[in-house]
Amino acid sequence: MQIEFVSSFAPITTDPAASRALYVDALGLPLKSSDGDGYIHSDQVPGSRHFGVWPLSEAAEACFGTARWPADTPVPQACVEFELAAPDAVQAGAEELEGRGYSLLHGARLEPWGQTVARLLSPEHLVVGLSYAPWMHDEAQG
Repeated sequence: MQIEFVSSFAPITTDPAASRALYVDALGLPLKSSDGDGYIHSDQVPGSRHFGVWPLSEAAEACFGTARWPADTPVPQACVEFELAAPDAVQAGAEELEGRGYSLLHGARLEPWGQTVARLLSPEHLVVGLSYAPWMHDEAQG
């Protein structure tokens, strides 16, 4: 598997209001919600292609299809995504990780916003994504 770049980092929060107070109000990061949901993010944070603050309920929805994080799975503290060259590379990367004994939270899938992603929980309790986001490749080439 060949990682192209770190595409995203997002602390995962159980208290979105407190996190907004820190990241937006105190630090002044230009984070906004594009869908009116609790996920705030920006591609305008210097040094980061995408920085967000992800509510735990939305992380649970993305990984398990439910708003509650499973009680038998450690609660993640953050999410980091590594960008691969193409959607099929995400599938191959997911298979490679499974072949090395890692259990995925979910396999490679196409999200409604156009990103292909597979996720696992790291030993440090980070959600780790293998990703292909087409708009990041257009940006990198342009």
